[in-house]
Amino acid sequence: MSNFLKGHHLALFLTPILMASSLVNADTLNLGRTPTPAEVAGWDIDVRPDGLGLPVGQGSVSDGEYLYDEKCSSCHGIFGEGEKRWPKLAGGNGTLADDRPDKTVGSYWPYASTLWDYIHRAMPFPAPQSLETDEVYAITAYVLYLNEIVEEEFVLNEKNLAAIVMPNAGNFYRDDRPDAANPRCMADCKDPASIQVVASLTGITPTDHFKEDGNDGVAYEEPAIEEVETSTLTVAAQAGQATYQQACQVCHSSGMAGAPILGDKADWQERLASGMETVYDHAINGFQGAKGMMPAKGGQTQLSDEQVRNAVDFMVESSR
Repeated sequence: MSNFLKGHHLALFLTPILMASSLVNADTLNLGRTPTPAEVAGWDIDVRPDGLGLPVGQGSVSDGEYLYDEKCSSCHGIFGEGEKRWPKLAGGNGTLADDRPDKTVGSYWPYASTLWDYIHRAMPFPAPQSLETDEVYAITAYVLYLNEIVEEEFVLNEKNLAAIVMPNAGNFYRDDRPDAANPRCMADCKDPASIQVVASLTGITPTDHFKEDGNDGVAYEEPAIEEVETSTLTVAAQAGQATYQQACQVCHSSGMAGAPILGDKADWQERLASGMETVYDHAINGFQGAKGMMPAKGGQTQLSDEQVRNAVDFMVESSR
């Protein structure tokens, strides 16, 4: 019974319930604690194709155009065409049988609820879940409009979203193959000590530079690595360069979400006016200001406070 609904929406629906149920027995297991209703509500944000889970709200195509230009177009293009290798959101109709199909919202996605859920859950990239409910409705409506699924005067809300039929919905079907039960590994298992978890931005679409792939000749992008004279940096700043390249470069090399760009002396001086400790605090704990938003540790929660402070030192000392 594996299908798109089960693989995406149902999995997202069950995850918070399973998490909550495992904690409900916390007293019995003497581990953790029972979650509060507010904590469960914070996890339970998924939306089903039939509209279950949608909050009350609305957003028009016209409002969505303004919000999209402000918050989405720098990556996804003015008309959803995608900037560089950031994902395309519109177009691609009739390409699914091609060698290189354009799997966009309009050409591939089977449910409008998936679009709403993804925007609500994960966008904009530097500040996920920072959008208001009505903003999510408006941006969703505009992306649907870019794909010629709704009209220019359309207003999306929790009552009419489920009625939207996506162009490729009919090509998704239930997989009737039986589920396969794999036995648990009980012998000759991999030594846990040999497993290394590495946090990396590998796979995140970079914003600069191209290289030619030797196999197919297609141009792929690579992250730009700024040339910095490390001999002039303190030991802490030199240690922070690797963290910057791993966790900070996507935003701080492009100015995404109002991030001060590495080397922009004026922009960094403005941030430093409040003192280094404040800059450290905002980088570690997150901050939303007039110019943009800084997620806590840039969204890389596995980083230690010291690693984040060193990365800040690297950016500040490289921008003087």
